[in-house]
Amino acid sequence: MLRHLLLYLLLAGPAAAAAFSPVGVWYGEGEPGDPNTMWLVRLSPDGGFTAQFRFCRNRQSFDQFETGTWSFKDGLEELLTRTVNGRPSQDDNSYRLLSYDGRKQVYRYLRTGFVFTSVRVDGKFPMPQCGLMS
Repeated sequence: MLRHLLLYLLLAGPAAAAAFSPVGVWYGEGEPGDPNTMWLVRLSPDGGFTAQFRFCRNRQSFDQFETGTWSFKDGLEELLTRTVNGRPSQDDNSYRLLSYDGRKQVYRYLRTGFVFTSVRVDGKFPMPQCGLMS
């Protein structure tokens, strides 16, 4: 019985990552050293992305908007930021998918090892106001 469970876990891990498609809208909270940040990222089927980051400080919010391209292959997601608040930017980031359950993904930022969690949300999901974070 245990041998079958281990075999299932070994086979299910890569299959789950292979079946994963990041296309859609993702919401998450927290950044390295800053739990008062939230983000909403829209990954388009054409490989483009838009992201809104909201930084909450003393009951005020500061938003940052990014655009760029993304790719996903073999459990590795790459985001290439090309504009920040409408100005040219060049920032390339890689993330390793650790788990995905159909709604929630957990992934590691390869540059620092920080582990993020985000959930798939409806395309009309509004960015929460500061003070409403979970």
